[in-house]
Amino acid sequence: MKLRGKTALVTGAAKRVGHEIALGLARRGANIVVHYNTSATDARRAVAEIKALGVDAITVKADQANARQVHAAVTQALRHFGTIDVLITSAAVYKKTPFDTLTERDWDFHINANLKGPFLFALEVGRHMKARRSAGKIILFADWAAIRPYADYLPYCVSKAGVICLTKSLATALGANVQVNAIAPGPILLPPDVGEEERREIIEATVVKRIGSPKDIVNSVIFLIEGSDFITGHTLLVDGGRLIAGV
Repeated sequence: MKLRGKTALVTGAAKRVGHEIALGLARRGANIVVHYNTSATDARRAVAEIKALGVDAITVKADQANARQVHAAVTQALRHFGTIDVLITSAAVYKKTPFDTLTERDWDFHINANLKGPFLFALEVGRHMKARRSAGKIILFADWAAIRPYADYLPYCVSKAGVICLTKSLATALGANVQVNAIAPGPILLPPDVGEEERREIIEATVVKRIGSPKDIVNSVIFLIEGSDFITGHTLLVDGGRLIAGV
């Protein structure tokens, strides 16, 4: 699939990696639906940046764990653009949750945002794509820690592991015309509270000996959309060899 003239809905597109993905797709000629929940100002700013690239863009607001709000957001996008060709679910939450103080609320917080949210968006958009019977692409976001979970982030890691299974299940359900894949990033944008010593340890734990950049994710997204229509149900590790380093 070529992106020029297509429409992509990007969740969490107001900030961080989601914002970079939206801009990257816009530069390839795609119209963008900028999803946000609370970052209205950033979302409007993103739309202005995208329109400056010569394509169209709108914002849609939704708590992605709320089925009615997700339905309304997708409906709004379809009314404006008529179709959604690409769905990228980059919105996520990430919070340290030590086992000794772990609560049900911590579990629900991560599962709702990181697994239920992508499911609801993929359900709405996937049904539209399947009914349309033309090419579609869905890219979900997992994490390398879904495969090798680390301490003090149990609900987060489980939620991202669920995304990998969701990817395979959606690929099977949506069939030939809609390719569904996941990206599992490693160290890309580190949390602001990471100290210099911890940063050095993370770098040493990769094969390529560096922190990745949002551009690495954007390029991976573009590859899964434009590079091949023969990949589905796959999770692409973009982790600088973190998983195989064995550290």
